[in-house]
Amino acid sequence: MKGGLRMTARRGGLAQDDEVCGTLLIIDSAVYIMTNRHRTVLYVGVTSDLQKRISEHRAGVHPSSFTKKYNVDQLVYFEMGRDIKSAITREKQLKGWRREKKVALIESMNPEWRDLGA
Repeated sequence: MKGGLRMTARRGGLAQDDEVCGTLLIIDSAVYIMTNRHRTVLYVGVTSDLQKRISEHRAGVHPSSFTKKYNVDQLVYFEMGRDIKSAITREKQLKGWRREKKVALIESMNPEWRDLGA
């Protein structure tokens, strides 16, 4: 990935280089939303290595996957966190949302729908 991910904090969330009480915060989970070129599909996922996972989606590592089938290759939203259990809970919450609510979340952080992993 060219230049790596642009780590941007969501409202109330943390970016990769945030400090808490003078100690570097350890980030080891991410919840993310990806879309295709036409923005007709939204995919919500969770990972412990966001950059690697986005690269896997783009490379089509899993040929029969949802993201490969629907050409989902643009990262449009992500939240970084400190533990995978919370990230999984958040992923399930987002997956339960209607499309309109996911779109509003994306646009709160990324109104132009730029590919954040480019």
